[in-house]
Amino acid sequence: MNAPGALSSLDPQWIIGAVALAAGLSLALVAWVLSRLAAAVPAQDRIWLDPPPLGYRLLWWPVQWLAHYLAPWLSANYQNRVLTRLRNGGLDFALDPAQFLSGRLLWGAACALLGAWLADTFRIPALGPATAGFALGVLYPAIWLSDRIELRRRQTLKSLPFMLDLITLCVESGLNLTGAIGQAVAKGPAGPLRDEFSRLLRDVRAGRPRTEALRELATRMDMPPVSSFVSTLIQAEATGMSLGPILRAQAEQRRTERFARAEKLAMEAPVKLLFPLLFFIFPCVFAILMFPIVMKFMAAGL
Repeated sequence: MNAPGALSSLDPQWIIGAVALAAGLSLALVAWVLSRLAAAVPAQDRIWLDPPPLGYRLLWWPVQWLAHYLAPWLSANYQNRVLTRLRNGGLDFALDPAQFLSGRLLWGAACALLGAWLADTFRIPALGPATAGFALGVLYPAIWLSDRIELRRRQTLKSLPFMLDLITLCVESGLNLTGAIGQAVAKGPAGPLRDEFSRLLRDVRAGRPRTEALRELATRMDMPPVSSFVSTLIQAEATGMSLGPILRAQAEQRRTERFARAEKLAMEAPVKLLFPLLFFIFPCVFAILMFPIVMKFMAAGL
């Protein structure tokens, strides 16, 4: 019978202090658990690895922590698919599949918080902007990786004939294939193809057989012209054929294919310009031409 009176007689400041103490203890417990989880993540030795992309460097510690706990839950099939795309994009020495997925999730959470903050600023419901921000943060790294792969493919196809010409000249001047590729790396234009040839040389100098290193190059780049070039080199070495004429024929074929691609793109350009021409340029031109006529009709009272 005295309990309600006892509760009502409590000092409100004491109740507020007890609640604040409980909240502080809860936050301290959460911070301690997070610190223990972070301390359990081993440091990654990145001496022989490439630096991660800028977006991942900004969140690198959370990316590593989340990737450590996320990796056991990823299937082997998913990891192989992501690793293949990272390899095609030249990022297999910068990120692993778990780190790539962790970065996507963290950027999704960051964009969701940004969307919720903007929604609160403009006094609108936060669910829609937060969901859109999360989707944007998760999808953008995948879109960026696809664009990077496509850019590397275009740059490789553009520089492949010239690099083959350099290798051919070096082979015909007396160098072996490894030395010719080394000269092409030293004198050739910067780009993904030179980087991949440099990696090929590193593999050979580390003790990997040249045939195996060439096959690994074709697997990493996953492009029919490069695969054809590698197959030709492996077959020529296996049969003891002279490399000079084969390399020159490969360079001519790649140059012909590049010219055919340029012609195809030139023929596709008018078709691609048709939509913006009809829906953006022609209406503006008609508006400019019809404006004086309309003004004259309006001045005449029509």
